[in-house]
Formats: sequence, structure tokens, C-alpha cells
Amino acid sequence: MAGFFSLKKFKKSTYDDDDSLEAENEYVELSTDMQRGTSSKVIVRPFVMEDFSDIKNVLETLREGNTICLLNISPLREKDMIELKRAINKLKKTIEAINGDIAGFGEDYIVVVPSFAEIYKSSSTDNSQLED
Repeated sequence: MAGFFSLKKFKKSTYDDDDSLEAENEYVELSTDMQRGTSSKVIVRPFVMEDFSDIKNVLETLREGNTICLLNISPLREKDMIELKRAINKLKKTIEAINGDIAGFGEDYIVVVPSFAEIYKSSSTDNSQLED
């Protein structure tokens, strides 16, 4: 399937000065093989936060710029809520520095994305929709 578009036929309709002779069909070769580096792929990577020190790997991965991080925070939440808040504050500061985005879903997970992505946040919590 990779070579499917590698040869494409174009019909070129040109006419001579007397407008009576049509030129022949021409074939133009199109290359679809792009030189892709490893940085062109987006990686979705899960992390489990069991201790405050686990945030270091998440921050390093985010600074690379091509990874969306899914954090399971339930082990740290059950263990030490103060450490969890400290880790989330550190995460928020890094996200702000790299122009990323962060959101929680459910009680156990946080998704963190670098600047190339944005997290959709529903407006169901908007008070203007609740008023009649």
C-alpha cells in the first residue's frame, strides 16, 4: 500500500498554434515516502505515581515534547495526600513553563500534554448552562 500513490497519471491537454494537435499523456512520478524522524511520532505513555520521586520521570518525559502522559495517582493518593498535592503543584509549574495542559479524569487519573496538544474540557460545569 505504501507505493500505491508513487505513480500518478496526469493528462496534459496542450494545443499547438493551430489548435488541432493534442499533446500525449505524460506521467509524473510522485514520492510519498517522507523522511520521518522519531520526533514526528506522538507517544502516549502511562505512569504510576507511588511516591513523590516518581514525578521526576514524568517531568523529564514532558520536557522532551512528544509524549502525552497518563498518570495513575491512586497509589500516592491512598498513601500520602500531601505528597500528591506537592507532586501535582510541581507538575502544574512545569506544564505552565512548556505551555502544556493538564486535566484530571475520574479520581485516579491525570492526563498531561505538551504544547502541541490541548485537552478538551467540557462546559458542563459552566454555571451559565445551569441557569434557566
